[in-house]
Amino acid sequence: MRKYDLVCFDMDGVLTSIRSSWHWINLCLNINNDDTFFAFVTGQIDQSEFMRRDIARWKEVKPDIRVLDIIRFLQELPLNEGIQETIACLNSSGIKCVIVSGGIDLAARMIKEEFGFDDYAADEICCTANGVLVGEGKLHVDLKDKGITVRHFIEKYGTTKERTVSIGNSHTDIPMFRNSGMSIAFNPTDDSTREAATYVVESKNISDVLDYIIPQEEP
Repeated sequence: MRKYDLVCFDMDGVLTSIRSSWHWINLCLNINNDDTFFAFVTGQIDQSEFMRRDIARWKEVKPDIRVLDIIRFLQELPLNEGIQETIACLNSSGIKCVIVSGGIDLAARMIKEEFGFDDYAADEICCTANGVLVGEGKLHVDLKDKGITVRHFIEKYGTTKERTVSIGNSHTDIPMFRNSGMSIAFNPTDDSTREAATYVVESKNISDVLDYIIPQEEP
């Protein structure tokens, strides 16, 4: 019998090969948001203000920017190798796979639909009825405690902490680790994340986590 029922994946830096889907939109629009990123990671601004400032810069560059523009940019979002293999293997074992991310929900939904994830939670870009961005983001995943979202999925899928795996790469994923029976730091960006995880995987291919979730039987 399988040991785990649920695997929670961070998106940015785990499923994607870049630090943030928000940062990717800035790159597509030739915007440098290092000052906003620094203000956020140092606690000078909160998550909602971080989203607000990023979107404001997008609108400065392209005042009529629409959701369709964001989708077009995200279609080129660089992904790590092995997602299809990983999700297919976990699904075939009866394990639910979800995305828990402070990234853009449009990106999480696209990855979910392309690769067969069961669900996702990520932050929303608000827009008018005809798809024009209004300048605000809606918070769905609190980066101060992503464990809240993990617990939500544990309850939704009727499992337990002990039968849940979380996979992340940065300090914001540590609360996910604490709410899981097993955790994997995938290409961790800092020592605290590395030390908080059950296992560490350094790889360009996310399927390497399967060795810990579904160990191969000895011949």
